[in-house]
Amino acid sequence: MKALPTLLLPLALLAAGAHAAKPPQGVPAGRVECIVPSKPGGAMDLTCKLAQKGLQALAGEAQRDVHISYVPGGIGAVAWHSLMSQRRADPNTLVVFSGGSLLNLAQGKFGKAKADDVRWVAALGADYGMIAVRSDSAYKSLADLVSALKKHPEKVLIGVSGTIGSQDWLKIALVMRAAGVDPKVLRFVALEGGGEAFTAMDAGFVHVVSGDASEATLYAAKGKTRVLAVLSEQRLPGVLAAVPTAREQGVDVVWPIIRGVWMGPHVPEADYRQWVQVFERMMATPQFAEARMAYGLYPFALTGDALADYVRKAVDNYGKRASEFGLVR
Repeated sequence: MKALPTLLLPLALLAAGAHAAKPPQGVPAGRVECIVPSKPGGAMDLTCKLAQKGLQALAGEAQRDVHISYVPGGIGAVAWHSLMSQRRADPNTLVVFSGGSLLNLAQGKFGKAKADDVRWVAALGADYGMIAVRSDSAYKSLADLVSALKKHPEKVLIGVSGTIGSQDWLKIALVMRAAGVDPKVLRFVALEGGGEAFTAMDAGFVHVVSGDASEATLYAAKGKTRVLAVLSEQRLPGVLAAVPTAREQGVDVVWPIIRGVWMGPHVPEADYRQWVQVFERMMATPQFAEARMAYGLYPFALTGDALADYVRKAVDNYGKRASEFGLVR
């Protein structure tokens, strides 16, 4: 079976470029709003909640008002254009992003938007792709699912966040192509966010979810979900420790996911740098490390200029992968 390359530049290598933390002046005054560009319940939501918890836990900031708003639509495009048109200079509005956001940028799904159009603040952690079914599913392994899709692909509905070309779509398309299944025969159901995808599977509307390990951690812990494979280099610790990687099952696909926050392009330089320092301080605390683990994310911290450089490279790399499927506009 032909091996597929890792989809993003090695996280550990790029993390070495992160800036050392500098003494911050504190969180800018006023209420902070963290925007989730999807419906509640998915990994984007978890990222905002992690930032909220981390900011509120900073010494002297325990009463900090960090409000979470949900702006779903267009697999992130609505939130992107909303901030760009209304809050370009707002120093207290943060927007969550993931590797899926960067993939959308690479494919032109945010219109003419480019990576340098916004200010990248901080990467809070790493996640990985995964493939899951209900706990009572007849599919006990990735091989079982592949076999079913080879025989009767029309009988298996796959729930993904977004449409054709989205991150969740591309993950399972790569996995199935590597396993010998033509992605064109797969039946997808486009949903708005990972939370909605798992809800649809729990209700029996879809049979499989292509999503993220952080999301699966929550649902697997409740006993409702069986994760067939994680798309990581090695098995993941915690709730999913017993789940084999796709590589272990003969399918050499790895999909790491960055998760973080950005802000508008016209935010004053002083405010932007202040936020960068605040996140550096936050991510250096043991409390944040504990919260990150609880939310199913793994160590990966980049801020400011180092993060912006990572994003540019990642968008370029995603564009090359997407072009293999004719997805780049």
